[in-house]
Amino acid sequence: MKPNPIRDFGVDRSTVRFLGRDLQRPECILAEPDGTLWAADARGGVVCIRPDGEQQVVTQRRSSDFQSAGSEASRYLEGTLPNGLAFSRTGDFLISNFGTDCLEVMSRDGNSKVLVESIDGAPIGKVNFVLRDSRDRVWITVSTRVRNWMHALRTDLSDGYLARYENGTFTIVADGFRFTNEIRFDAKEEFLYVVETTGGCISRLRIDDRGGVAEREIFGPTKLGTGAWPDGIAFDSYGNLWGTLVYSDKLFVLTPQGDLRVLLDEGHPEKVEALERAFHANHVTEDVLFQTGQGIAPWMASLTFGGPDLRTAYIGSLKGTRIPYFRAPVPGLPMVHWNERGPG
Repeated sequence: MKPNPIRDFGVDRSTVRFLGRDLQRPECILAEPDGTLWAADARGGVVCIRPDGEQQVVTQRRSSDFQSAGSEASRYLEGTLPNGLAFSRTGDFLISNFGTDCLEVMSRDGNSKVLVESIDGAPIGKVNFVLRDSRDRVWITVSTRVRNWMHALRTDLSDGYLARYENGTFTIVADGFRFTNEIRFDAKEEFLYVVETTGGCISRLRIDDRGGVAEREIFGPTKLGTGAWPDGIAFDSYGNLWGTLVYSDKLFVLTPQGDLRVLLDEGHPEKVEALERAFHANHVTEDVLFQTGQGIAPWMASLTFGGPDLRTAYIGSLKGTRIPYFRAPVPGLPMVHWNERGPG
């Protein structure tokens, strides 16, 4: 095998460029082959950024009465809050809505409807991320069943789960995760990698032909470091798993062997340490949580590969108003929509 391109790579901050303006919580970013980007937006929909820089907000029609919350904390707790995004096979948006606790679908002109809002007669919980595989199965993560997700930032809670939506049926596939966040399949769709944010680690599940879990284990370190709150992940074509640590504002990578390398560190050590102490005391407050978040992508939340050669890396964030991007040393692993004919 060729040497790992990530071996001697680090993100040079001086080479980072930015796209977009006045974005609100661009947590998740989808890239299309023509260079168009779509970012989740706290106004209740997505923002489209064209290659020429033209920008358009597309809000969910059923959410037209949504107004931005008055405080920083309430912005993350009230109203509609699109979080994870994926393209359906027809090019519509699958939305895991962290505000309404539903899996939704929205057309590119904003027409929106709920696909799933309950399971076994009970609320789903805090729907965090959505992913579609090559068999057109839809996978979602639920971070917690606690309504106020800030109260779930604890060491002793593992009520997150992974579910599959297929042929109109919603099925829990695996349970007992510590604040389930983003998920990604490897190139062969043999393993599904699962972020456990409050667990500070990445788990992986071997998925059988029926979509069930055959094996489950932690991939890489059991703890990704002090203040390690992993959020988003993405594979490159070599097999490296890139990821973000949200409250400590770090970009990291796990090699195919599970070795950890930090590529960019934008965090504030003292504020991150204060949050870590509060977390281990099971007493995370809004004050200590919102003190963190700085740098090029405050509360660094996700990474998306795009551009014609899939070597442009875009960083999503929870507090940022722009999208930072840089050139990666290796192309990203194409998402399932990359070679499908969408509406453009």
